[in-house]
Amino acid sequence: MRRWGTALAAMVLAGGALAATAGAAGAVTPAAAKSAAKAAACETGWGSGEKTAQPAGHTPLGSIRTGRHACYDRMVFDVKGATAADRVGYRVAYVDTLYQDGSGEEIPVGGGAILDIHVAAPSYDPGTGGESYPGRARKPLPGVDVTGYQTFRDTRFGASFEGETQVGLGVRARLPFRVFQTDGRVVVDVAHSWNAVR
Repeated sequence: MRRWGTALAAMVLAGGALAATAGAAGAVTPAAAKSAAKAAACETGWGSGEKTAQPAGHTPLGSIRTGRHACYDRMVFDVKGATAADRVGYRVAYVDTLYQDGSGEEIPVGGGAILDIHVAAPSYDPGTGGESYPGRARKPLPGVDVTGYQTFRDTRFGASFEGETQVGLGVRARLPFRVFQTDGRVVVDVAHSWNAVR
């Protein structure tokens, strides 16, 4: 009888452990699902080839700013007075060396790869000649600090020449990037990797 009681107690304990394990597994499932959702693949099919858009005019550049996102680092060119209907031209491509527009002088840019960014928005007002953006050739972009960014490593103002502003963006490696315009802004996103996850 004592053996039967011991066996019964062992079965009860085993059943309780099994139920606790099942309960724990059930509790982990939503967290696992949330973790899986967070680890969803980032969009990286942008490629690393040149991206261009033809301008409709040359509206002055107002500011340049950057931000960090889950899948990419972002640079935004704010174009004064431009709206979603105004086409702001751009040309963005990887280069081995950044050469300043106009002078052809080499501008050193830190990082494993360099994006040469041209935006059809001069750093001055074409009507008055007054400065609209305080960039200085060969210097880091004013007010932009990319310390701690996952992809961005360095920024350099190239020039404002013939209605375009040139910026050198140093990135960790030759990574996929996209460029688009949205309501008076030209946006450059550079992915954290070719197979990034959030």
